[in-house]
Amino acid sequence: MPRVKRGSKRREKRKKLLRLAKGFFLGKSKLYKFAKESVDRAGTFAYVGRKRKKRDFRRLWIIRINAAARQHEMSYSQFMAGLKRARIALDRKALAEIAAKDPAAFGKLVESAKSAPADA
Repeated sequence: MPRVKRGSKRREKRKKLLRLAKGFFLGKSKLYKFAKESVDRAGTFAYVGRKRKKRDFRRLWIIRINAAARQHEMSYSQFMAGLKRARIALDRKALAEIAAKDPAAFGKLVESAKSAPADA
């Protein structure tokens, strides 16, 4: 079997990894072995962070909707159940935006949630 030295491929791979490690502290940005470990670890945190971001934003929206609903003497769960009964399909992101930017429109949503007929 012929000998393969992998000169340019190896160099390209290492340069790419060291670019990803740019800005890391001491040897983690200069030495291949430590850079590889650091980039792998950073990638794991980045993946987890992308999942966590969705969770955190949903929590924030719920907190904002709850605060706005309580100003109209209604809890978050009662408000959401009322919207469902009134067949108003708005996601939490849109509701939180309305609550923050347009309190009058949110008040109308609360009224429609309150006046929605209870399911039999």
